[in-house]
Amino acid sequence: MRTFAGSYLGRLRQVVGNRLILMPGAGCVLERDDGTVLFQKRVDNGLWCLPSGYAEKGEDIVQAMKREVREETGLEVLDAGPCGFPSDPIYQTVRYPNGDVVQAFGMDFFSRSWRGKVRCDGEETSELDGLTPDDLPQVLQGHDRSVFRFQEYKRTGEFQLY
Repeated sequence: MRTFAGSYLGRLRQVVGNRLILMPGAGCVLERDDGTVLFQKRVDNGLWCLPSGYAEKGEDIVQAMKREVREETGLEVLDAGPCGFPSDPIYQTVRYPNGDVVQAFGMDFFSRSWRGKVRCDGEETSELDGLTPDDLPQVLQGHDRSVFRFQEYKRTGEFQLY
């Protein structure tokens, strides 16, 4: 498993400190047959979020999404489709507990096809659970919007820009 310090963002942080960084990333709505969505509870702030993260040097956006899902949940995404593109800085700018600030923009995917056994890595993820989109606990900023927009995508078939 890669460490934050060795990641692209970790190496960039060594140069720029806590200042705002624009970062491309990807997330995935893993929807189960019963309509629940797999969420992870973050170790750093205790908030729930979708499996997601930032791209590494040399990755395309699909590779980034699959790697993040695998690292954070233990699952291998077999088939995924794009459903939205979150980029509104009001919702996509996050200040982490250590003071780092990131404005994220990227691709939201959805999948109903994966394999493997769900597991927490203990470094980024402390808990994994299938949650009902209509009854979410406190989630990381913007992730509730991703689930809402995924529901809109399912209803209309239209790719969501938000």
